[in-house]
Formats: sequence, structure tokens, C-alpha cells
Amino acid sequence: MSPLRIVAQLLLYVPLMALLGYFSTSPRFELIPAGDALLRISLIHAGQRKQECRTRSPEELAKLPPNMRAALDCPRERAPLTVELEIDGAVVFSRSVPPAGFKRDGAASLYHRLPIAAGRHRVVARLRDRAEGPFNYVREETLELAPGGMLLIDFVATKGGFDFRGV
Repeated sequence: MSPLRIVAQLLLYVPLMALLGYFSTSPRFELIPAGDALLRISLIHAGQRKQECRTRSPEELAKLPPNMRAALDCPRERAPLTVELEIDGAVVFSRSVPPAGFKRDGAASLYHRLPIAAGRHRVVARLRDRAEGPFNYVREETLELAPGGMLLIDFVATKGGFDFRGV
């Protein structure tokens, strides 16, 4: 390699390495602001059907093709999920999440991050998975959140509802 080529490569590579070195340490990135904790709510859940199944009459069944003669007529559409999060007596998050799918018959999914001050907090999570009425899943906990700590609020219907996990 000629000396001129080596000098040209150094003139190109040294500024590039300096630029990479600078951006690997600056600007400083913080996932959670100093003195705060992070609360995350994450759920995937299929709400109840919007309408109840009804029994078809014998006349209705006779009009249907033989392969379609199910005694029950069950609409596919599901109710949206209503989720509320209350911290220390104040509702800080409230959202209605529609079900997924072209026919609105799939599970609704939600993910939300919320930085909160570290310390002791009373956290109440509520979920309604039916068209109307009161919340049918509620969990209340008093938690101590450390600075830089994380709390994950998950929802698992088979385990009875909300699951609070500190990370």
C-alpha cells in the first residue's frame, strides 16, 4: 500500500471513529428520569360477547342449509375493554380498547408506560370486559417503588385477573 493511500484512509477513518465514540456516550439517555419509577400496564384479553346467544326456532333451522343448522345463533362481535388505573386516589389512565379483527371478534391489546414518583403508592387497576355494568376485575395494592424501579401490571384471566410484578 502506498503512503498516500494510508494517509487518505486515516483522514477518513479517524473523524468517523471520533464521531462514533462521541455518540456512544452522548447525549446521555435515561429510560426513567432520576427519582422516578416506571409503571407499565400490558394486557391482551378477549372481552365477552356483545350479545348473548339465542336459540333458533325450528322454522329458522328448516330454512338453513343442513350444514348450517346450529341450534344456537351466537354473534361474533366482542365488547371493548375498559381499563382504568388509579394511583393514590386519582385516575391517571382510562381507556376503552376495541377488539381486534375485521369482525371485531378478536382479543384487545393494550400497552402503556407511565413514569411516576418513586415511593409508596396505592395502585388500583380495573378492567371491564363486558358491554356495560361495573368493572368485573379489580385489584388494589399498596406498593413501595424504588427510584429507577419498574412495576408491571399484567392481566391473566385464567389466574383471576391482574398480576402486579416488580422488576
